[in-house]
Amino acid sequence: MHVLFLTDNFPPEVNAPASRTFEHCREWVKAGCKVTVITCAPNFPKGRVYDGYRNRLWQTETVEGIRVIRVWSYITANEGFIKRILDYQSFMLSSTIASLFVRSVDVVVGTSPQFFTACAGWMVGALKRIPFVFELRDIWPESIRAVGAMEDSAAIRILEKIEIFLYRKASLIVSVTHAFKDKLIARGIDGSKIEVVTNGVDMSRFKPMSKDLELVRSLGLEGKFVGGYVGTHGLAHHLETILDAAERLGAEPGGERFHFLLLGDGARKQALKEDAARRGLSNVTFVDSVSKDQVARYWSLLDVSIIHLKKTDLFTTVIPSKLFECMGMGLPVLHGVEGESADIVRDAQAGIVFEPENAEELVTHMKRLAADRGEYESYRAKCLAAAKKYDRSALATKMLKFVTRAYA
Repeated sequence: MHVLFLTDNFPPEVNAPASRTFEHCREWVKAGCKVTVITCAPNFPKGRVYDGYRNRLWQTETVEGIRVIRVWSYITANEGFIKRILDYQSFMLSSTIASLFVRSVDVVVGTSPQFFTACAGWMVGALKRIPFVFELRDIWPESIRAVGAMEDSAAIRILEKIEIFLYRKASLIVSVTHAFKDKLIARGIDGSKIEVVTNGVDMSRFKPMSKDLELVRSLGLEGKFVGGYVGTHGLAHHLETILDAAERLGAEPGGERFHFLLLGDGARKQALKEDAARRGLSNVTFVDSVSKDQVARYWSLLDVSIIHLKKTDLFTTVIPSKLFECMGMGLPVLHGVEGESADIVRDAQAGIVFEPENAEELVTHMKRLAADRGEYESYRAKCLAAAKKYDRSALATKMLKFVTRAYA
């Protein structure tokens, strides 16, 4: 079976869509499939093409048996609604055209979070008369409204009509959460064609390790209890809550023991840095995104991982992919997200759930885990046990079965 996979994120980018797509496709190649990925020049999240690449009409490479075709797109930073839409639409057109030159394809997969890539998947499926699989990573455009990037308008309603059209036209929808599946069924989509394959962890890369002493010294983290956030610094994440917690701890007796590390980039990164400087927060360190092979070194610096999203009903349906990497690393989680992902944390006893945007609760639980080593080690052990249920290779095999069924 020849699978054509359309995605606007792919390694060397290190965000969740890039990692999931690569790790799934790698396993499908091992299983005997031919896999072609159409993507753009790596540029996320700063909107600058990575060294060694150019934003050209067509360039190819082979990555662990995966044929990767990179096409031209309008590149912009992960900020500014209109520019991002132009970015998404340009990739939709380029990937659709490029797909016409890929021969003997049996099934096409288009992945969100933005659905213009899924639009391309549907168009390619229609033109080639092959099944179209919609990998649903986000309910978009509802998420635009949830973070306040765009108010309810005629444009949003048009996008929602396109969204429903794509769900109905897909031969198979692969959702990353059960909550997404339930939401689609409630909107009238046939539940028999919706399958759930959650995100997971590449356990060959994310596993327990001692703190990287070179990084500890270079970042001034000796003797600190480090709470860290690793990922996109966007509107959806409301990382001001971490700054609020840092400010509270910095003002308490003994608070100098605690430090916060924020690694990544995004639309809110500069504003967060300026906010931290204005508050005089010496207990917060910002680190820019690092290459995929360096991410685990930075995870090793953390004593606890902080996962946080803005307090809104939509985000009760998402499962941040970094949760599974935390489990693989054996890092107890302070989880500021409600809903399905909070249930996973509670059921696995992988950490402590706190109310989103509640800095006081975050401070309380940071101090609790720092003070009670027995409780800390219990969470650590249960993280590692839970990670086995989310091994990426097993999840890739599960998804391949669904895709094969759509083809058959």
